Amino acid sequence: MSRQMRVAVLGAGTMGHALALVFAMGGHSVRLTDANPETLARAPGLMAKALTTLTAMGEAPAGMGPEQLAQICTCHADLAETVEGAELIIEAIVENPEAKRTLYAQLDACAPADAIWASNTSYLDAFPLMPPHRLRRALIAHWYTPPYLVDLVDLVASPECEPEAMATVKEAIEAMGKVPIVLKKFIPGYIANRIQAAFQNEVQFLIDEGYASAQDIDDSAIHGIALRFMIIGIMAKADFTGLPLLQHTFRNKMYTPPPETDHSRSMDALIARGDTGVMGGRGYYDWGGRAPAELFEERDAKLIALKKAMRQIGFMAGRGMKANDA
Repeated sequence: MSRQMRVAVLGAGTMGHALALVFAMGGHSVRLTDANPETLARAPGLMAKALTTLTAMGEAPAGMGPEQLAQICTCHADLAETVEGAELIIEAIVENPEAKRTLYAQLDACAPADAIWASNTSYLDAFPLMPPHRLRRALIAHWYTPPYLVDLVDLVASPECEPEAMATVKEAIEAMGKVPIVLKKFIPGYIANRIQAAFQNEVQFLIDEGYASAQDIDDSAIHGIALRFMIIGIMAKADFTGLPLLQHTFRNKMYTPPPETDHSRSMDALIARGDTGVMGGRGYYDWGGRAPAELFEERDAKLIALKKAMRQIGFMAGRGMKANDA
């Protein structure tokens, strides 16, 4: 088990408050801040709600309730107070380079000299935005929502990052039962997001061009792609399919991916009429007037049940297997 650390989380929005919960459940002391007072004020309730769901499903640490969480994870309006004495500082603010650059400059003035900086950025190369002298203790630690259930974490060290800093973060993440993937160098989107982006480009094309409905696409994903990928992943599935067949597919050019685009007609139309997704009550689906918190709770409960089933079933491909690299 890794040692307990003093953790500061900057940004209390969708990812920030959830990351604070993850580290609090992992036994670390956490301070959370946000530039928006309303966002910061909402965070404790969201964390407590998620913790209640996790507790009911047997996925929270024994004896941890909202009162204990409030003692372990505290909210602070002041940045300097938040990072005082912090050993690990997690940046989880908006994906805007200027916003990050501004925060990093403010952080540089008050953060401990040896604190590790870990950006949760999804696509931005955060390292050029940081003060150069901080890069020796800087890395990317990108999580997926909701991070208290999705175990994947992408790790990328800055070019100047000390190995000890990366080892400390990787060890802490593994000790919390997560699965860190250390990339050799930065690439926007890492692995899972790049694959997901290709999926999204394809499905928007199918909808926009009238080939299929949103329900058709989700049925295909749930009952076809996801069912197999949960057990054998992508590259192991290639082995089960047979590499010669895939080789012929490449050579025969039976599939031409749709061109990349900067918009989707169907998505633009939905947004234009206010159908923004679960938070707006409707998106590609009509969510029947149900509160977002209720929908998130149902999603979390089903993800937990799925994770429990996967622990029992096991994987045919995954960590621990020997890769036969080409």
